[in-house]
Amino acid sequence: MNQGIQTKLLYQQKQLPIFQNRLYDTEAEAKACPKGDMQLVEDQRTGLIYNAAFHPQLMVYDAQYQNEQAKSPLFQEHLGSVSHIIERFMERDSIVEVGCGKGFFLEMLLAKGFDITGFDPTYEGGNPRVLKHCFEPRVGFRARGLILRHVLEHIQDPFDFLLQLQEANGGHGRIYIEVPCFDWICERRAWFDVYYEHVNYFRISDFYRMFGAVIQSGRLFGGQYLFVVAELASLMKPEKNFDDCFIFPKGFTVNLGETRRAAIWGGASKGVIFALLKTRAGQPIIAVIDINPAKQGKYLPSTGLLVQSPAEALAMLPKGSTVYVMNSNYLEEIKEMSDNVFNYVEVDHE
Repeated sequence: MNQGIQTKLLYQQKQLPIFQNRLYDTEAEAKACPKGDMQLVEDQRTGLIYNAAFHPQLMVYDAQYQNEQAKSPLFQEHLGSVSHIIERFMERDSIVEVGCGKGFFLEMLLAKGFDITGFDPTYEGGNPRVLKHCFEPRVGFRARGLILRHVLEHIQDPFDFLLQLQEANGGHGRIYIEVPCFDWICERRAWFDVYYEHVNYFRISDFYRMFGAVIQSGRLFGGQYLFVVAELASLMKPEKNFDDCFIFPKGFTVNLGETRRAAIWGGASKGVIFALLKTRAGQPIIAVIDINPAKQGKYLPSTGLLVQSPAEALAMLPKGSTVYVMNSNYLEEIKEMSDNVFNYVEVDHE
């Protein structure tokens, strides 16, 4: 996608890490990580919003990429809600999960009796139902339902990708799509949720312009995610609806100016950007906490901050210290794990 006269610039940042969930073994490696610019634009032809400075050739996902959230009981509850949607709108006997990651959700559906196959080149497990490559026409596999959870925001041309999935599946079947909700990001002025790895930023209305037959849609996970269930055969090229004008919020980064030394809880995407822009604003983060053992002992890209377990980090923090909670969905879980002795700031609340 090229920025030109048919795009409107909404927001920009320089030199963000291209991967938020790529782990680094040393501080030096983390600080020297590959970086790219963010030029968030709205396409005046399609109405879609994306990073015009994105370069897909930089994005090579491997085993060092860690984006597993299922360690949290709360996130497991979210996945349970998603499984109920799948049960309601899709047949059990023929499902494909495109980009199944580490396979947690696929295993959940298997346990519920679904006949499901997964595709993901970064898969590390041993389940023969997961194929370590992409779902494409040459695989010769057709399903009655496709699941696309948190994949489409990473794809440079989302419509073309959906066309490829349609072709790979013989032009038919239902698709479940789940992505971050850009309306939520704008409502909360969540500047830490805009990063290089996500090239696209979707609203529910985008999918109604891409599918003629949307079966169901809504928000999940406290409104942070949106989902649609649609008929693949109804896919169509989106066109901007000028009666539904998008207005990017003024003062998007206004709360970046708050000054306090603090720890952050959450060493994933939100935490990476939050720590980076806070550091650039002269407000360094003193500790990063994450419950995922795969992240602990590793370093955040760009800032080179060490990710610690709750036990390690909290032992060093005086009671009453400020802890920025990267995702308010986990607030009660975090308070319980830390004996509720800190000053907790929910960064996604205005």
